[in-house]
Amino acid sequence: MKNYSLLTALFLFLTAQSFAAPYDHIHLAATSSQEAVNWYVKHFGGEAARFLRSTDTSYPIDRVMYGDIAVIFFERDPGEGSVGTAADHFGFSMSNVADVVASVVEDGGKQLGDLVEFRGMQIGFIEDPWGTKIEIIDDPDLRGMHHLHLSSPDPTGTLQWYAENFGGASEQWKGALPGLNYGDIWLLVSQARGELAPTQGRSFDHLGWKFTDLGAAEAELKANGVEFSMDPREFRTIRIAFAEGPDGVRIELVEPER
Repeated sequence: MKNYSLLTALFLFLTAQSFAAPYDHIHLAATSSQEAVNWYVKHFGGEAARFLRSTDTSYPIDRVMYGDIAVIFFERDPGEGSVGTAADHFGFSMSNVADVVASVVEDGGKQLGDLVEFRGMQIGFIEDPWGTKIEIIDDPDLRGMHHLHLSSPDPTGTLQWYAENFGGASEQWKGALPGLNYGDIWLLVSQARGELAPTQGRSFDHLGWKFTDLGAAEAELKANGVEFSMDPREFRTIRIAFAEGPDGVRIELVEPER
C-alpha cells in the first residue's frame, strides 16, 4: 500500500509539473445575476465586475472577482443544488467564520451542520440562496477564494486526471488531504457517497481553466482522451470550449483576449 501511495504521489508530481493551466472561474446560476453579485460581495468580499472587468455598460454586472478568479452567474433557474453532483462545493477562507455563517443565515442562506474545528481552524458550511454549498474556513495561509472540493467514487484517479490535464502542484493540504495547488486556489477530491448527477443545469454548473492557446490545448487534451461537448469557438472577444470531466463535471476552457 505504501509503494502504491509513493507511485501515486510521483505520478501526480510529474504530470502536474509537465503541464499547467491557471484556474479561471466558477460558474454558478441564480435567478438574478445582480442580486447574486451583491449577495456574494456582501458576505465574501470581492469586486463586482462585468465581462473581462470591462467598463462597457452593455455588459451586465454578472461576476465577482477574487483576484484573478471569477465567480460568474448565469441568470436562470438554478435548478437543483450542488450537493449530489461531483462539484459538491467550493470554499472561502475568512477569519470570522461564525459571524459570516450567522450573517448568511439572516440573509436568505442556510447553515449546513454545526461549526467544527479542523487542525486549529474553524469551519462552517452554508448554502447560498440559489442552492450552492460553500465552505467557510479560517485558513490564515490563503485568504479569500480558497478551494474547489469535488466528490468522486475514485478520488485518487480523479485527482490524477485533473493533474494530467490541468496541472497544478501536487501537495498535501495541511498535511492531511492530497490536492492540487494552483497558487490562488486548491482542488481537493473526497470520496463520494452514492450516485452523482451531472453538473450542467445545476446551481454549480461548471469549473473553468484558462489557456493562452486554446487550439493547442484542445489537441493535447483530445490526444489524452478528454471528451469535448463544444469545440473552441468565438465568444465576444475571447474563445471558449467545453469539456467533460470525471463524474459528470462540466469544464469550460477559456482563451483570453490577445
